[in-house]
Amino acid sequence: MSRPLNADQGAQMNDKKLKVILVVPATNTTMEAEVRALWPEIDELHRVGIPRPMRPIVASDLPEYREHTLKAVAPYQKIGADMVIYGCTTAGFLAGPEGDLEMQQALVRAVGAPAVTTASSMVEAMSRAGVSRPAIVTPYLKPSNDGLIRFLEAKGVSVSTLDSFFFTTTEQYDRVTDTEVLELAEKTGRDGAADCLFIACTQLPTLSILEVLRERLKKPVLGAIQATVENAKRTLAHDGAAEY
Repeated sequence: MSRPLNADQGAQMNDKKLKVILVVPATNTTMEAEVRALWPEIDELHRVGIPRPMRPIVASDLPEYREHTLKAVAPYQKIGADMVIYGCTTAGFLAGPEGDLEMQQALVRAVGAPAVTTASSMVEAMSRAGVSRPAIVTPYLKPSNDGLIRFLEAKGVSVSTLDSFFFTTTEQYDRVTDTEVLELAEKTGRDGAADCLFIACTQLPTLSILEVLRERLKKPVLGAIQATVENAKRTLAHDGAAEY
């Protein structure tokens, strides 16, 4: 059960070193650097790369992926982490809202610290921005895009339009540039029926382009990594004094 921080607890948290565990697919080369840039107060960022197929993740991969994830994070219980970030976007939304919540709770139990997932953070970011009909940009193939749409619809978010790079290999994920993401995102975000633009997937680089897109599109522009970091900060502020 979380409880509000009193002044003494807040001071103690400010004095201690901030330790964060970042759980991502082993092939993810983007999220760690962007998390460090967005959250410079982190003293220790422990990246945990989860083994994955060298192709897009599909629903049948989830049981093994979950097993690998919990096994990989178990040794980190002893470091006294303050937060766990589950940045495996596809595994989150393909599991559905209940499965994503169960994974978040399993990470809390495994590490003994608050945890957030990128899938739920996306919805939280849109809710806080007061939007519910996004244009979406992804790198995914159609089965994953359909799974993302279903996940968002189950959370009360109706996707106005979705466009994708339709990557088929992890090498394509590694090579994508922020310029390429900017070009596809700007085109997709010009959908007049959309009340915001959301760039999904924590492998797509967005740190340098979100403000550019906001200026050009004149609407809220949200990214998976930034949404996750902001949700982690809020969760830590509210739950950081809880016992796990």
